[in-house]
Amino acid sequence: MIQLGFASAILPEMSFQAVFELAAEIGYECVEVMCWPVSKADRRYAGITHIDVTRLDTKLISDISNTVQTTGVQISALGYYPNCLSPDLEEAARSVEHLIKVIEAAPRLGLSRVNTFIGRDYTRSVDDNWPRLLETWRPIMAIADTLNIRIGIENCPMLFTGDEWPGGKNIATSPKIWRRLFDDIGSPNLGLNYDPSHMIWQQMDYLQPIRQFVDRISHAHAKDVRLDRHKLDDVGILAHPSEYHTPKLPGLGDVNWGQFFSTLLDSGYRGPVCVEVEDRAYEGSLEDRKASLRQSYRYLRNFCQPSE
Repeated sequence: MIQLGFASAILPEMSFQAVFELAAEIGYECVEVMCWPVSKADRRYAGITHIDVTRLDTKLISDISNTVQTTGVQISALGYYPNCLSPDLEEAARSVEHLIKVIEAAPRLGLSRVNTFIGRDYTRSVDDNWPRLLETWRPIMAIADTLNIRIGIENCPMLFTGDEWPGGKNIATSPKIWRRLFDDIGSPNLGLNYDPSHMIWQQMDYLQPIRQFVDRISHAHAKDVRLDRHKLDDVGILAHPSEYHTPKLPGLGDVNWGQFFSTLLDSGYRGPVCVEVEDRAYEGSLEDRKASLRQSYRYLRNFCQPSE
């Protein structure tokens, strides 16, 4: 059945082992483990390193395996979400280089999933991004295909504030674009890390894509969002999206989680669903963030039973 987990980005100050011990204590079955380069983050939830793939030697692999075995909590995927198509070509090159390291690390850990963004030059249109997108991503997917690693592209537009305007920093935002990506790149291992919340604030159906793309969904995020209609009516859809929507814990926003999980199951999905905490109301302290994971677990366990 579905494996319930969480994304480790919300616990940056905790070690890999401590994250997995917390997951086991709460009851989670898996964790999406963040694998950013060890550096200062340039935005919220970025720059988190719970596995440093640049020092993945035999001892570290053994330590990771021991933690997984002793806690009984699995790694759902390795996560790294940069902009491989940044207009800053040095940033883009660094992002591609590290993403390849993450992909190459996955099979060494016995894993088959890596989650990321496609990226985008946010100053250009979709069509104007396309030649560079194919030039960048065909070689990346050739490596993933050789290693049999499924790449889950999160459908977050990365379009929230002025520095991401007007195009956003992740091009994989809609079914039309997903079809084009899958057709033009041509890899069976390119798919989705599906997050229903991003469809809601774009005022799109978040259930139909599950039915249509279930064979491409390798991973899913459980994040809710509240669309503040009174704010949207005041600023309009051309405003920065952060002006009219708010990320929330599951159950505190507009996602119907019963319909979401039933549609996943009815469509045949049997993979991980990981809570992604981006709710500022629960970010005051480490204890608040731990509480957010406990609350999300209690709520979502109503809709999916533990795997056997």
